[in-house]
Amino acid sequence: MDDESEIRSFWDLARFHAKLNSAPSYFGPTTLEVLPPSAWSFGATPEQADGLLGLVLDGTKTATASALWDYEADGESLPEADTLSIILDGRGHPRALIESTQVDVVPFDEVDEEHAYLEGEGERSLAHWREVHERFFTEHAAHDRGFSEDMPVVCERFRVVYQVDS
Repeated sequence: MDDESEIRSFWDLARFHAKLNSAPSYFGPTTLEVLPPSAWSFGATPEQADGLLGLVLDGTKTATASALWDYEADGESLPEADTLSIILDGRGHPRALIESTQVDVVPFDEVDEEHAYLEGEGERSLAHWREVHERFFTEHAAHDRGFSEDMPVVCERFRVVYQVDS
């Protein structure tokens, strides 16, 4: 099965289990029936993707952060509340469907302890979050602006709608 058909199969199953297709559509198929949500993985390496996905699947990780400048450099739209995403593991296989519940853009140095805790990494402290994310935003930036304490960060909260075990 190729990546696209695997994502389509996952989406069909996730939609059914999450009851996203329970209402009859009298005017033809809805967008959700025709197009799966975007599919992506956390982190920048397969190991990071698997580690962060594990935190999502066990309920520890309910938030994530990205550099706004990366969205701009890649020409991508920012996530919005109430949108769905398919989360891939480090091998590119779909494992979870999440729904964004809140999205805020704040300077790096204004990300708060609650967000750091919800990201679920390390000891879940703000100091740990800042250390890990400064390194990540420096080493894996899609933009050429470098790191700064006041760089805009997209802070996203989410909930798992559906997941499968490996």
